[in-house]
Amino acid sequence: MATSTSEPSGTRKAAPRKEAPRKVPPKKAGRPPSSEERRTDGSSSGAPSREASAPRAQARPRPRAAEVAAAAARELLELTGKQAEGVTGIERTEDGWTIQVEVVETRRIPDTTDILALYEVQADERGGLEGYRRVRRYVRGTPGED
Repeated sequence: MATSTSEPSGTRKAAPRKEAPRKVPPKKAGRPPSSEERRTDGSSSGAPSREASAPRAQARPRPRAAEVAAAAARELLELTGKQAEGVTGIERTEDGWTIQVEVVETRRIPDTTDILALYEVQADERGGLEGYRRVRRYVRGTPGED
């Protein structure tokens, strides 16, 4: 005779019980974490662990002279609205940089009669503009004092 594997009527297998996630109250400053707030490895969730700490920020390398000169020309354009013709000099100082930037003050036709100006720009160690001044103005086609 065949045996029946079915369960008696009226009885049913219970589904596995699902537990609702526990709500952990936010950590309050000045008190140690409760047992619920502790991790299973025994460390507190609020205290930084050695493995979980963020990497240390590395110091940015000092900018190269070409980067400082380009930044100075860009910032001078922003401040004066005058397009840089080129950088004519750069010098490292005790607390930063001194950069000479040649700009077109007034455009003329023909362009050999443009009025140019030489600006001296002071920048900090990282190349941030600290100040500038116009050193001289001259016509493009005339020989300089140099």
